[in-house]
Amino acid sequence: MQVTLDLQLACEDEKSYSPDEEKLILYIKKALEMAGYTKDSELTVRMVNEDEIHELNKTYRGMDKPTNILSFPFECPEEVSLPLLGDLVVSTKVLVKEAQEQEKSVEEHMAHLIVHGTLHLLGFDHIEDDEAFEMESLETKIMQALGFKDPYLSEK
Repeated sequence: MQVTLDLQLACEDEKSYSPDEEKLILYIKKALEMAGYTKDSELTVRMVNEDEIHELNKTYRGMDKPTNILSFPFECPEEVSLPLLGDLVVSTKVLVKEAQEQEKSVEEHMAHLIVHGTLHLLGFDHIEDDEAFEMESLETKIMQALGFKDPYLSEK
């Protein structure tokens, strides 16, 4: 399976965090593989400032606040065969702040957000309890396969 990534650094505050493209591809590939997705894929990861993610969160989710990541799956007509999965939009400021609050490295939290967002692109969700259990269990397995701790350990 091949993953093609369009990494967009669209935030003014690059001092906070700039991701490694190869690591992002590794996180995405591992999430796809462990979710049973084997097709070649293309997606965008866009790193943005707090204002942009706040506006997107308000527009698309009706939530008037910044968030850490948003997933926008590509909705392709059945008769068209394209490898596009969609877009992940990450707020660098929220990412760094949450990593500090959760006493994790920024890299570990970034890996979790990318895994989480990639699963959303595949249709996983966590609205209902059973869906949340399935998605969080898979995220934990993926993160551990990548060499990180269970991202939900503090919640258990």
